[in-house]
Amino acid sequence: MMVPVRCFTCGNVVAEHWEEFDERANEGDEDPEKVLDELGVDRYCCRRMLVSHKDLVDVVSPYQ
Repeated sequence: MMVPVRCFTCGNVVAEHWEEFDERANEGDEDPEKVLDELGVDRYCCRRMLVSHKDLVDVVSPYQ
């Protein structure tokens, strides 16, 4: 599976947050917005990158 390494817009490294974000957001108990707040992802572009990648991976993963 392809993991986002850097934000396309600002270039910040987002790979370090991907594993925990993916696990916690998959549980369904936690709101992705709160997870990103707790992980310290403040920039809108980085947040969008993680959330949109999460949505795409769920759709595309059956074809792997």
